[in-house]
Amino acid sequence: MPNGKFNTAYLAPTSGEPVGLNVLRADGIYLYDLQKKRYIDLISGISVNNLGHQNPEIIKAIEKQIHEYLHVMAYGEYHQRPQHNLAKRLSELLPETLNCSYLVNSGSEAVEGALKLARRYTGKKKIIAMRNAYHGSTFGAMSVMGSNKFTQAFSPLLPNVEFIDFNNAEELHKIDQDTACVIIEPVQGEAGAIPADRDYLEKLRDSCTQNECLLIFDEVQTGMGRTGSLFAFEGYGIAPDILVLAKAFGGGMPLGAFISSQAIMKSLASDPILGHITTFGGHPVSCAAALANLEEILKQNVIDKVAEKGAIFRERLVHDSIKGISGKGLLLALHFETNEFAKTVIKNCRENGLLTDWFLFAENCLRISPPLIITDSEIETSCSIILKSIEEAL
Repeated sequence: MPNGKFNTAYLAPTSGEPVGLNVLRADGIYLYDLQKKRYIDLISGISVNNLGHQNPEIIKAIEKQIHEYLHVMAYGEYHQRPQHNLAKRLSELLPETLNCSYLVNSGSEAVEGALKLARRYTGKKKIIAMRNAYHGSTFGAMSVMGSNKFTQAFSPLLPNVEFIDFNNAEELHKIDQDTACVIIEPVQGEAGAIPADRDYLEKLRDSCTQNECLLIFDEVQTGMGRTGSLFAFEGYGIAPDILVLAKAFGGGMPLGAFISSQAIMKSLASDPILGHITTFGGHPVSCAAALANLEEILKQNVIDKVAEKGAIFRERLVHDSIKGISGKGLLLALHFETNEFAKTVIKNCRENGLLTDWFLFAENCLRISPPLIITDSEIETSCSIILKSIEEAL
């Protein structure tokens, strides 16, 4: 493969025009292709690699676990120390009402589990979700995706799902005594990194409590420090009944979780037993990596600097073609006039040695979601490349 190209005939496609970057290796905030060209990674595998690539403590934890055991049994029936240690540590960091974790493989699977849990515990059927929300691409997760463009080809989906506008308190009256749950992202990722208003979340929390339905926070993109607190809900001072984690949670390994109280979680264990089951969920290697990742995030104090680093991006990225910057912490979106212009800028960035992307429901935006370890100097370099790429697109 002297020119870096390879035959993709054996892998199912996800789009008609994949980027096709042929990755040789990764280190810190950088990726390298087969020609050893270096790229600044401002995507982080879609908000996954919060400590960058090849963090030594995560690698050490993985290596230790693979010499002890890999898969031994479907989740829940055997006591596996990596699962226990991770869940215990989470319970120490989360409110008492979020003290019980169900470990799965991905964000979509965690959302599926959260929706099932809400229906099972409340005995209700109605689910309320947000327009322009993204929660995954399995059928349940897709059923609460607020975009017909991405769902209509796969209909009919899950029944009894209603959509309301994000940050619009006037629609909260649709939450009633028939509602099992409301699912929301504290920052709507694929809508272009749109943060929830604190006042809106307070009213949403009150409405869920009054109507005895469960509030689900999907923190797949915002968890593990991305917005300036370990979990985005901490920055709002509003706790959900169910918390959904994935992406950065696994430290680069596949792992997700839905987390609630022990009382709520017990509803999945009876009538019927095995009401939710997963073979590989909470894989011991993934759990070992996740715990090392969590401890390193806390030890390195990277979260304390997230707001400051986000502010540098906002201060440096000033250009007539940038119509606005939305987001929270180091989950940001640059808004351009058109989709076409945004994609040209993204392409130019890649040619200039920087990897970024667009958003599913905001194709006129450029994604900024770097590893949290990015330095001020690296942010300055990144901004210079973005501004240069904008000029080249004019």
